[in-house]
Amino acid sequence: MKRVFLVDDSSTILMSMETILKKAGFAVDKATNGKEALDKLKNGPKPNLIITDLNMPQMDGITLIKELRKLPGYKFLPILILTTESEQSKKMEGKKAGATGWLVKPVKPNDLLAVVKKLVP
Repeated sequence: MKRVFLVDDSSTILMSMETILKKAGFAVDKATNGKEALDKLKNGPKPNLIITDLNMPQMDGITLIKELRKLPGYKFLPILILTTESEQSKKMEGKKAGATGWLVKPVKPNDLLAVVKKLVP
């Protein structure tokens, strides 16, 4: 079973995305901020895809991506940023940090699954 790791400080977003992904047959792991995600990812099963929010307490999405890219096995793992931010400068910052792609909230379930299935065939 393909595994997706979700990182967002909004419990509503986490819950709705988990529901969408589980219905589509994915295993889902979650964290509520970048620091918690990093700890879980270092010690838990490696996911096939990570979807992270940009603005979170303790560690933001950009910092999380930079830290993950340093870890063995995470250099080329697909990482999506899911955020309300849509300015080009933020997207460039994400890309420079190593983000694979960018989704703007609110994302429709079909759009989310289409992107996920492209990255995790």
